[in-house]
Amino acid sequence: MTKIDLNCYKEKQMKRRIDTLINRHEIVGYDAFVERIKKDPAMMEEFVNYLTINVSEFYRNPDQWVILDKQILPELISRFGNSLTVWSAACSTGDEPYSLVMALSRHVPLSRIRIIATDIDKQVLATAKNGVYSEKSVANVPADLKQKFFTRVGTLYRISDDVKRCVDFREHNLLRDDYPKNVDLIVCRNVLIYFTEEAKDGIFKKFYNALSPGGVLFLGNTEQMMGYKDVGYERKTSFYFEKPVM
Repeated sequence: MTKIDLNCYKEKQMKRRIDTLINRHEIVGYDAFVERIKKDPAMMEEFVNYLTINVSEFYRNPDQWVILDKQILPELISRFGNSLTVWSAACSTGDEPYSLVMALSRHVPLSRIRIIATDIDKQVLATAKNGVYSEKSVANVPADLKQKFFTRVGTLYRISDDVKRCVDFREHNLLRDDYPKNVDLIVCRNVLIYFTEEAKDGIFKKFYNALSPGGVLFLGNTEQMMGYKDVGYERKTSFYFEKPVM
C-alpha cells in the first residue's frame, strides 16, 4: 500500500480529488475503491499519481529566480564554496531541479553541480529522468539557457544530458522519510499548501534541521511560514529563509 498519510493533507482538497477519480472509473463508494486499489497495482499507481498534485514548470515565478541568481547563490557560494549541497524537495517532473542546475551554471561549472531531487511519485520521477517538456513548461527559461541546454524535438524540448547528469532523482516521502543532512539550499515550492498546518510546521522544522548553518530555504509564492522565528529561521525576503550561523 501507499505510504501517503491522508491525515496530513487538507481534507476538502483530497476528498475532491479522490471523488473525481472514483467517478472517472465508475466505482460505487469508498469501500469498493479501497478494495480495487488493494488488488490492482495499476489503479494504485494512478491513485498515488492523482493524489500527489504535480503542477510544475521551469523558472516558475521568474522574479524569485532573479533573486536566487543575483543574491542567494552568490552568498551561498561565498559561504560554502563552489560545490553546494542542493535539495529540490517534491521535485515533481524535474522542471525545478533542472532549473536549479541551469541557474547554478551561471556561477560554477556543471562538473561542480549536484542536485538531490526527490518526490513521492514514481511516475513523475520517470518523467523527470526522461527530460522532455512542452513549450509551455519551458516558456520562462532565459533565452540563452534555453538555447544552450535544450534541443527542440517537434513541439517538445529535450533537456541536455549534461544537465541531467547533475541531478540525482530519488523517491522520498516528506512526511515519513529521513531528510538529507548539511544541505546548503533547500527548494520546496508550491507543495506545502496541500498539507495541514500541523504537517507543514513539522516539515519546516525538519527542513531547518536539514540545513547547514547559513543555509537557505526557498519557498513558493503560494506558501507562507508565519512562525518562522519560532522555528529559528531568519527571513531574507518573502520566500527565502535562512538558518542563522550560530
